[in-house]
Amino acid sequence: MKKSYFQLLSIGIAAWAAFSCNEKSTEEQSTNTKEVTAKEILGNPEYQAISYEGYRAKSREIQPSIAQLKEDLKILSAMNIKVLRTYNVQFAHASNLLKAISELKSEDKNFEMYVMLGAWIDCKNAWTDLEPDHEVESEQNAGEIDRAVALANQYPDIVKVLAVGNEAMVKWATSYFVQPAVILKWVNHLQSLKEEGKLPKDLWITSSDDFASWGGGDPLYHTEDLAKLAKAVDYISMHTYPYHNTHYNPNFWRVPVEQSKLSEMEKVDAAMIRAVDFAKAQYDSVRNYMKSIGVNKPIHIGETGWASVSDGLYGPEGSHATDEYKQARYYHLMREWTNKAGISCFYFEGFNEPWKDANNPIGSENHFGLFTETGQAKYVLWDMVDQGIFKDLTRDGNPITKTFDGNKESVLKTVLAPPANY
Repeated sequence: MKKSYFQLLSIGIAAWAAFSCNEKSTEEQSTNTKEVTAKEILGNPEYQAISYEGYRAKSREIQPSIAQLKEDLKILSAMNIKVLRTYNVQFAHASNLLKAISELKSEDKNFEMYVMLGAWIDCKNAWTDLEPDHEVESEQNAGEIDRAVALANQYPDIVKVLAVGNEAMVKWATSYFVQPAVILKWVNHLQSLKEEGKLPKDLWITSSDDFASWGGGDPLYHTEDLAKLAKAVDYISMHTYPYHNTHYNPNFWRVPVEQSKLSEMEKVDAAMIRAVDFAKAQYDSVRNYMKSIGVNKPIHIGETGWASVSDGLYGPEGSHATDEYKQARYYHLMREWTNKAGISCFYFEGFNEPWKDANNPIGSENHFGLFTETGQAKYVLWDMVDQGIFKDLTRDGNPITKTFDGNKESVLKTVLAPPANY
């Protein structure tokens, strides 16, 4: 890109400053330009990860401003989050987020944040009134990949992973799923760009998908193209959702007869341990499949989470899975396991996103955040509020306060034990 007069002037000033700085300043500059790679970040408990989108409204057409994104970044950074996962580059959100991170790094030499940048992939006729054609990819995929490549090259100090697709191969994604050959095509394309020096050589390429899509479930997924894909990516990014399985696969969730005499809260605590064991089993199923096809690569959790509000399948009339207490237990147990095991866990998610089920405010999809859309910290983060972690930080001008006015008894009144299995 041709540089403007002001850009050239800035370069000249920077060069002059570099020659005139003293030894101490040189050391500080060296610290500020610290470079880490995906290999060093993923699996490192010093680099906690989370899924993030900053949408506050009931429509993604209302994009968060850079100032709003910077507010969120400061909140997440205060929690020691250093890696964010995004989902697409169709909207301005991802590019604005990268710009916001870059600005914060310029303002504070100690600010550190990296991104797993997602490129959305879907099939022909996805999200239209026409029948989705799962054998042919969407015409928009090429442009999405090009945009992701451009951003990775523009912000090589921030973008450390490119993810091709989000739950793009799992067959329950009936609106848009594609065959593994489509993901493989784009992964190979990105790996070729790295070899040609057209992408940073240390950038890691993956696809982030359900555990089943990575061979951990139905043998239907065990195809030659999936095996080729597993060998082409730099690591496996798998999703696991015990939360949804409290309805769809509830045997692990229901209270067994031997626990029938426990108190209601003891039944809940035991169920949350079973939920994490369920996630571990799905992780192990992917690892075992990879081993069976001769693939020995890191496996990290690209997505998992637990909603705090729900009607329907997961609410009081359903599996009883949903409340802030269970969300907190799941979060802390998952962090404890993955930190100890050297697994990155991109927990879903930082903040509630009301657009996800805009016509149903109490739908679970709107309530996976650790914070509400107005910036209230849910029960999972109350200890951090008490510690002053969020002192002087705001979201849209709102100070970070506790949900339920900080009344634990009010939280516990919302908690239901799982249904009995006897």
